[in-house]
Amino acid sequence: MNLSRTSPQMNIKRLAVYLLMLLLVVLMLLPFAWMISTSLKAQQYILETPPRLIPDPLTFESYTSLAERMDLARIVFNSVFVAVMTAGGQILVSAMAAYAFSRIQWRGRNLIFTLYLATMMVPSVVLVIPQFILIRQLGWMNTYAALIVPGLFNAFGTFLLRQSFMGLPKDFEEAAFVDGANPFTIFWRIVLPLNMPAIATLIVLSFMGSWNSYLLPLFVARKEEVITLPVALATLQAGPRALTEWNLVMAGAVITVLPILIVYLLAQKWFVQGVVSSGIKG
Repeated sequence: MNLSRTSPQMNIKRLAVYLLMLLLVVLMLLPFAWMISTSLKAQQYILETPPRLIPDPLTFESYTSLAERMDLARIVFNSVFVAVMTAGGQILVSAMAAYAFSRIQWRGRNLIFTLYLATMMVPSVVLVIPQFILIRQLGWMNTYAALIVPGLFNAFGTFLLRQSFMGLPKDFEEAAFVDGANPFTIFWRIVLPLNMPAIATLIVLSFMGSWNSYLLPLFVARKEEVITLPVALATLQAGPRALTEWNLVMAGAVITVLPILIVYLLAQKWFVQGVVSSGIKG
């Protein structure tokens, strides 16, 4: 009797939750839909009233104009190369540091790890000038090294992987030691494969951070041979007669968003597992 009475109420609550979730999804997707719509409109139809979500007429002129105005293929390659190399290098460096902090016993380990985490409190903007001076003294201006090397060292990545490594039972490592495995073999063939969710999480976050990086590349990479997509797209703002061609800007934004979306979709399952297992909460 009680179940039959509460069932309609539960269904109404569930329906209300679904409707709320649907509304939130629509609100989140609307800016992306408008971005794509604007990129497919001709310049004269962008500010028309009333605004149209579905372009009429639909045109890819924004993308062709963007490719003609800049060496888009080279710029996209630069961004992809820098983001992939930064993500891969950051995974390697963070994983080795996390293994040292979580599995190897040495004097002052916890103190140094605390000091290492304290660097996360320093705003990244404050580091731009020192990094610029160091890169210039090393002779790395307008090179890939200037864009990749500063992003290899990440305290958050070390913390994320350390949390994941500490949750791994030591029985696996002890059994490997008995079988004659050395620490590097255990690290490479046991610890890393068993912590793929956390690694996938760091890959996504590192790729996004490097792909969207703007301030440091603006200082250290000014030649078109190494310029990245965010810096190149910034030149579209305030064009001729101080008018922004929003169709070109939105076309560039679409190109910028797609790789991040692809990387996230490929690592979505591991990404969610990594966030849950590492204990990170929003």
